[in-house]
This record gives sequence, structure tokens and C-alpha cells, in this order.
Amino acid sequence: MLQNEIILAEPDSDENPQEQSVNRLTAVAAELKQWQTRRPELLSTNPEVLLVVGAEELQKLNSQLELVLSCAQAKRDTLRETLKSEQKWLEEKKEVLRAGTEHVVKQRLENERLSEHSVLQDTKKKIQKMKDYQNRLMETLADVLAEHFPLPTQETNADKKKKNIPQELNENLISLNEVLELLMNKTLETPHDPYVSIDETFWPPYTEMLLRHGIAQRHPEDCFKIRLETFY
Repeated sequence: MLQNEIILAEPDSDENPQEQSVNRLTAVAAELKQWQTRRPELLSTNPEVLLVVGAEELQKLNSQLELVLSCAQAKRDTLRETLKSEQKWLEEKKEVLRAGTEHVVKQRLENERLSEHSVLQDTKKKIQKMKDYQNRLMETLADVLAEHFPLPTQETNADKKKKNIPQELNENLISLNEVLELLMNKTLETPHDPYVSIDETFWPPYTEMLLRHGIAQRHPEDCFKIRLETFY
């Protein structure tokens, strides 16, 4: 009977409700069977005997209840320890999750920074390649112009004098390549005012050639200013 009371008082937390109900029903059925097979005993009519028997039954019941209480307290202590252990495990998992989240965020920011840095470096490389390509083009252009469009020399000036063409040679003349560089730089640096003033350093034949072939154009209000023609 005591075992049945303990089973009824403390269901196993690991069992599901259906199993607990089956265990309780089994315990009650066993106790009922004991009561059915037990023969009733006649108690004495003596009050003193009844008092002694009642005291013994109460003492027995008290002992059983104390045992049930002890089992319940032991079960409670076990559950408290289990709860404390589960709470500790939960805190550890939360800490791991927090650390993992911080690591993921840090890695994401690092990847974004590296991505931006990579894009910046790639852009710088492309710009440098374009500058190198431009320098090679300018060097090639300078070589072609120097070969096919040289500045006038004393010999060419002497030939023109023989043909009765008066021509004075200016030692400060700039090459056709330098003229084109001036026009291009002016267009890039001050696109709102791309005109370059013509002075004595510009050799007139080259200036006229640029104007005739549509490479340059004069200022509509000042014939001593030219600009690079718009090619787009």
C-alpha cells in the first residue's frame, strides 16, 4: 500500500501522461485486490483496546506519510538540481550563440570592408592602366608628329627665302605635339572655357592645318583663340 501511495504521489517526470495514468490505474487495482482478499477483523468493544489500536493505526499512517513526504522532498531536490543544471546549460548556449552572432557580424563587416577595399584597388589598377595607355598613346603621337610635322629649321627658312617668301624664324616656336597637348589639357581642365590664346609661339601653318582639317576651331568672337573640336 505504501508503494502504491508513493507511485500515486510522485509520477515519473520522464513518463508521458498516458503512461502515468496506466501506472496509477495499476496501483489502484492492486490495492483494491488486497482489500478484496482481506478478511475483516472484529475489533474489541473495549475502549482502551480501541484507543490503542487507533493510536497504532495513526502512528502507522503517520510513518507512511512521512515516508511519502521524504520521497517527495528527495524528488523535489532532484528536480531543483536538474533545473539548475538545465538553466546553466541554457546560459552556456546563450553565451555561445551571442559569441557566434558577434563573430558572424564581425566577419560580415570585415568581408564588406575587404570587398570595398578590393573594389577600390581594382579601380585604382584600372585607372593606372588607362594612364599608362594614355602615356603610350601620347608618346606614339609625339613620335609621329615629330617625324612628319617637325618645326621649321634654318634650312627650310632659307629655302623659302630663295623662293622670295619672306619668313622670319621664331626660336620660341612650340611643336605641333605641344599645341595639341595645350588644347587637350585646356579642354579637360576648364571645359567651360576650352579656348587657348594664339601667340608668337604657334607656327601659323600648323594652326591653319588644325583649323582646316576640323581638329580645332576659332573662337566666334576672338580670332586669336582656338579650341579643340568637339568629337562627340
